[in-house]
Amino acid sequence: MRSSTLLPVITTLAATVLADVKFTSPAPGASIPAGTLTVKWEESGDTPKISDLSTYTLQLMVGGNTDASSVGLLSLSTKGSHAQGTTAQGTVPANIAGTLKNGFYLKMISTAKEGGTVTNFSGRFSIEGLTGTTAANAVTGAQAVTGTDGPDTIDNVANDAAAAAPAAGAGDDMYGIAYADQSGLTKYAPMQGVPPTKITAQNFSPKYPTSSVSIATTWLPKPTVQTTMTQTQTFSVSSMENTAAPQAGPSGDMQKFLNRWKD
Repeated sequence: MRSSTLLPVITTLAATVLADVKFTSPAPGASIPAGTLTVKWEESGDTPKISDLSTYTLQLMVGGNTDASSVGLLSLSTKGSHAQGTTAQGTVPANIAGTLKNGFYLKMISTAKEGGTVTNFSGRFSIEGLTGTTAANAVTGAQAVTGTDGPDTIDNVANDAAAAAPAAGAGDDMYGIAYADQSGLTKYAPMQGVPPTKITAQNFSPKYPTSSVSIATTWLPKPTVQTTMTQTQTFSVSSMENTAAPQAGPSGDMQKFLNRWKD
C-alpha cells in the first residue's frame, strides 16, 4: 500500500525536473483582457538555468496539450534574448480567436548555449473580450483538458538529447502535417535533410507530387502567417586533430615560380 501511495508523487517529481523557465504571469487559471499581454517568467530552480539559454521564441497558443489539438495564434517574440530580462510584451487582437475558458497558454522555445533547445509551456488561462472564431480542433482539445496545466516540458538540450528519447506531446506532431494543410499565424516546417556522402540512386522521381496553380483574377487577401518554425536539426558532427606531419613546401624552380604572385 505504501509503495502505491508514493508512486504518484515520484511520477510528479520526474515530470517537473526538466523545467527551467517558470511562467509567473499570466498565472494559471487567470482571466485577462484582450489587448496588451505582458508575460513574465523566472528561474524554476532546475537545469538548464536561464543563464545557460541564449535566444527564444514566444507564442500564444490555444487548444489542447498536443500539437494536433492546438493552434499557434500569435508570435509574441521571434528572436528574444534571455540576456535582456525575463519579461516580454505583445498585443492580442480581439478578433484573433473566440473566448475559451482556460483555453490559452504560452509556448517558449529556448536555444541552449551548449546546443539544442528546451520548450516550456505556461499554465492555462482565459482571455476575455475576444470576438473571433477558434478552430474546431482547438476548442475540442481545450475542453478535453482538466485543470490549468499546460503541456509537458520538451528537453532537447544537447547534453540530454543522446540519453533521452524524443519527448512526446506538443512539439513534434505539428511538423508532420503538410505545410499547406496548416492554419494559424505560425506554421511548422519539417527538419531539413542532410545530404548523403554519395549519390546511389539510379532512377530519379519527384519526392513530392506537383501542386496545382490557380491564377488570381482579383486581389488576394493579405498573408496571415507571421512565423515559420523549422524543426530542430538532430544531425551532429564531430572533429578530430589531424596529426599527420605537414608536407614540405615547394623549392627550386617551382618556388621561384610561385614567388611571382606573392604581391
